[in-house]
Amino acid sequence: MSIKIAAAQYDIGYFRSWRDYRWKILRWIEDAVREDAQLLLFPEYASMELASLFGRKIYCSLSRQLAAMQDLLDDYLQLYLDSAAKYGIHIVPGSFPVRNDSGRYRNRAYLISPDGQVDFQEKLLMTRFEKEQCLIENGEEIKVFDTSLGRMAIDICYDSEFPLLARKQIEAGAELLLVPSCTDTLSGYYRVRIGCQARALENQCHVIQSATVGMASWSPAVDINIGAAAIYTPVDEGFPANGILQAGKINHRQWLFADIYLEKAANIRTQGQVLNYRDWPEQYRIRPLIPD
Repeated sequence: MSIKIAAAQYDIGYFRSWRDYRWKILRWIEDAVREDAQLLLFPEYASMELASLFGRKIYCSLSRQLAAMQDLLDDYLQLYLDSAAKYGIHIVPGSFPVRNDSGRYRNRAYLISPDGQVDFQEKLLMTRFEKEQCLIENGEEIKVFDTSLGRMAIDICYDSEFPLLARKQIEAGAELLLVPSCTDTLSGYYRVRIGCQARALENQCHVIQSATVGMASWSPAVDINIGAAAIYTPVDEGFPANGILQAGKINHRQWLFADIYLEKAANIRTQGQVLNYRDWPEQYRIRPLIPD
C-alpha cells in the first residue's frame, strides 16, 4: 500500500487577523488534498508567524510573543483538527512552543489524525539559540505513534542529527520518521539534511523533511529561513541510488509530494544488498581504542 506524502517548504507570513492566517492554512491544506496527499508535514516553528497578530511591541520580544501565543493554541489545534476530519488526512502542523507548569516552553510537534486523535512529540535536544535566547527547554519523552497509515515518529530538526534517538523509535516499531525543520543558514539546512539521510541509511527507512523558507524581518525568532523539503529512502535496490526520492528547490515556497511504500523498506531490512538495520548491534562488539 502506498502513502501519498506532502512535505511543506513553508513561507513565514505576516497577518493582521486570525482570519488571514486561517485562510492561508486552508489554502495550503486544500492544495495538498487536491494532490491526494494523506499525510501533511509542516515545518518546525511555522507557528511563530502567529506572533505578528499581536503588534510590534509583542512580536519584537521573544519572551512576550511566546507568552501571547499561548492564547491561540486551542484555536490553532482546532483549525487542523477540523481539516483533518473534513478531508480524512493526517497532519503535523508547524511545531508550537507550549508553556509548561514551570513557566518555560517546550517545542511541540502535534500529530493530528482524521478521527480526532491528537498526540505530540516534544523536541528533545536544544540548539544554542533555544537554550540561550528563546526560553525553550528540552522534552523528556520519546514517542512512536500508531496511525491508520502505519507507525511513525517525529524528530524535530536538531533531534535528527543524533542517531540514537531515531534508533530507539525504529526499534520501538516506527516505520516512518518525520522531521520538521527550521534553519537560518545553508550549513544548518545541510546539517539536518545529512542527519535525515544518515537516519534513512542506517535504519533502512523513509525519512521526510519539511522546512521553513524565506525572510520575515519583523520576527526575532524566524527572521531568516533557508531550507528545502525532501523524501529520503533506504539506499538499496529498488530505491534511488542516492537515497533521495524527491527534493525541493532551496527556498522555494511549495508542497513536495511523493508516494512511498513502507513494506518495501521493511523488505530491504531482511533482503537488502546490505543489512544496516540488522547489523547495528555489531558496532558494540568492536573493542574501543585505548589511548597511548
